[in-house]
Amino acid sequence: MARKVGEKPNRTAAERPFELPRLTAFEGDLLEERRDYEAIDFVDRDFAGQDASDARFLACRLQRCRLDGLSLRRVRIIESLLADVHGATVEMSDSTWRDSRLSGGRLGAAALTGATWTGVRVRGSKLGFLDLAGAHLEDVIFEGCEIGGLDVRSARLHAVAFIDCTIDELNVAGAALAKVDLSGARMRSLVGVESLRGAIVSSEQLVDLAPILAAQLGLEVRPG
Repeated sequence: MARKVGEKPNRTAAERPFELPRLTAFEGDLLEERRDYEAIDFVDRDFAGQDASDARFLACRLQRCRLDGLSLRRVRIIESLLADVHGATVEMSDSTWRDSRLSGGRLGAAALTGATWTGVRVRGSKLGFLDLAGAHLEDVIFEGCEIGGLDVRSARLHAVAFIDCTIDELNVAGAALAKVDLSGARMRSLVGVESLRGAIVSSEQLVDLAPILAAQLGLEVRPG
């Protein structure tokens, strides 16, 4: 069906404007395992070394919080915002993120192996090492991010885009890609070029990838 003049195209969850409901300020100093947090505002809190495994954050905001050494294994983050959070290491393996945002901040190493991200947008964040091996990402946007290492080995990525991002090393070995737009990423190193089927690259990137592709195909390139 043709779209009417002036009608905006359907936007994915990661592209839609993000709003939170009225929030209640968090009272206390400790996060708890298996706790349900709904419409809670966590601001300027130090959660270093704590354990909030199996907790659920629904329509919450974590802003300017210290997460160094925090365990968020199997946590569920739904319709929530993490803004300007920071930490050297954060454990978030097997976590589930849906219709949420990560904005700004700096994380040294974020372990997200086996995680599920749906409708997630990461904007303006500095990520030293993002481990998404074995994860499932669908409708995810990285925008204006600086990423040291991005590991998506054996992961499944569908409708994932990188906009004005830098990635020092991208590892896609064994990954299944579909509609993964890498054309907006400046990559210095790529591992697993044989798994790039289903990715979108720019013409400039294709020139940079040519030697790697030739080596993968066993081609010998001689001066003309």
